[in-house]
Amino acid sequence: MCGSGTMLPDICGSSLLLTLPDDVFALVSRSLSPRDLCNLGLCCRNLHDLAASDKVWLSQCDLLGVVPCKDLIEWRKGICSYKALCRFLVGINPLLGIWVHQNPELGNVVYVIPGFISAVGCRIIPQELGPVGLEVGPILWSPVFEVVSDFEGNALFFLHGRESGNDYVYPGSIKKVDRTCNVLLLEVKPQQHTSVAHSIVPFGRLAFVDRRKLLDTVTNQVRQTLPDAKDDILFPRLRREEADLREDTELLYERRLLLMKMYDGGGGFTVWKAGTELPSHIGLSEFRQNLDLISATGDHESRSRKTFAEYVRQSLKYILRKSNSTNGKRDLLRKNSSSGHGSKHAQLHEFLQPGDAIGLTLHASTMKLSSYRAWPNMHESKFALYKLPMRAPEAGQEYAGVWGGTFGWPPGKLNDDKPGKALFLLFLSYEESQGQKILIATKILEGTHYVLHPNGSAMFIVNIEEPSNDPFPWCTDEHDSKHAFTGEGIANGYGFRYPGSKPGSLFVINDKMLAFIWKESRAVLTLQRLDLQEVLSKGERIHALPPVSNFAYLTRSYSNVFANVLTKA
Repeated sequence: MCGSGTMLPDICGSSLLLTLPDDVFALVSRSLSPRDLCNLGLCCRNLHDLAASDKVWLSQCDLLGVVPCKDLIEWRKGICSYKALCRFLVGINPLLGIWVHQNPELGNVVYVIPGFISAVGCRIIPQELGPVGLEVGPILWSPVFEVVSDFEGNALFFLHGRESGNDYVYPGSIKKVDRTCNVLLLEVKPQQHTSVAHSIVPFGRLAFVDRRKLLDTVTNQVRQTLPDAKDDILFPRLRREEADLREDTELLYERRLLLMKMYDGGGGFTVWKAGTELPSHIGLSEFRQNLDLISATGDHESRSRKTFAEYVRQSLKYILRKSNSTNGKRDLLRKNSSSGHGSKHAQLHEFLQPGDAIGLTLHASTMKLSSYRAWPNMHESKFALYKLPMRAPEAGQEYAGVWGGTFGWPPGKLNDDKPGKALFLLFLSYEESQGQKILIATKILEGTHYVLHPNGSAMFIVNIEEPSNDPFPWCTDEHDSKHAFTGEGIANGYGFRYPGSKPGSLFVINDKMLAFIWKESRAVLTLQRLDLQEVLSKGERIHALPPVSNFAYLTRSYSNVFANVLTKA
């Protein structure tokens, strides 16, 4: 690090860094990664102290761009250091963005945003726009999960759900998040407390019915309630008054402390017993009893009169018989003949063998996925959400991102004879086709009562390199078309897995407004660019679905399955 032969040896190398003022070193450190800073701190004691300073790690947190610097300062009050905060931000950063599932067909869109020292997964509800459109009317959403930081920067996972008229949170763990993760999996994880090594059976190798049974059992055991006053908000709402923001912040601090207390002691592998504050681990014998309670159809009162020994014997027989019959006679024969090596599905007892406790876990994984017009091809039986590859608008791809709107023109002025129109969320992306750049508008949410367009279908496709000569029908000083492109829009509605299309044109009103007009019918789909985080911060929370279905709704439905929860939480 000596610049010339005249530089004194005592200000070379690490000594040169140590002579820099804190503010200057913090600026220099912005060219380093968090890993580089950690390695620098291993060189010597003095460099360790320098690399561990809060100013340096505040710069690293700011570089990640997860939340503004003013929010970082507020978050630091609830965590031991900026270094711990940076570790948490690095972990949740790949989770942020739009996640989808094929079912229900009206749309299953979960947007993960920064919360309060947390990341929050919010489901956007299929809904209609009010008379004022997106400008004023609140967007309805429901919570799916949270990843909350404790005081040391460790990530705590909480699933959301609603059962028997009550809202619950379900604590669990979170596996190390892949930096390139594109699939979020809800799983059950055994925890091993013995020194005996066992081969680990992946949760995904179990039969679907066993995976569902495990998830139902664990959520039934670990669920906890928060006082209503402490569960109204999950992130700061967009407020104009400073006093309102301070009130939200105080509520969020109290709520986070309650969540941390829930989590203490078990690391997510816990049974929360009614009337007690301390958790206890789920033993496997107790777990098998719980499986029987979930699956058996007999009367609960008659079961409670059995002796403990009779109950355990019957439970063990039931679960082993049920698991084997579910996986099928063919798999059972293979198991007997080849010690399980030829089985398509793993047996439940093989999965449970390594652990003496079980719990929920969130697995952010990277999988090789195919897609069709930006919509991922999904597994039908995985409790999973799939990430859409968001790209910021740039030169040549100015319209990439999420757009929202409805049918009709002009925007914000809907017909007086109807209370509202269906909200559509579209994901706009670019592809190359036969040497031409095309823009694809993929439907990710539809606010009708019964689906008219398949999930993941292209509402329109336009050739960006082919201008349209069609005039814009409603030119005004406020809404005048700047550009127009030739394309095709969806036709024929549902009933076609790949619906037909009819010609039309995409008109660019400005950088934040588009309109696609079908040439023959003159129907117009009006869109505006959305900042979903801002939209949600002004939105209205409603109740969630039952916990497992709330994460990924695996039953195909063409109607609005959220209609029964469209009441304020």
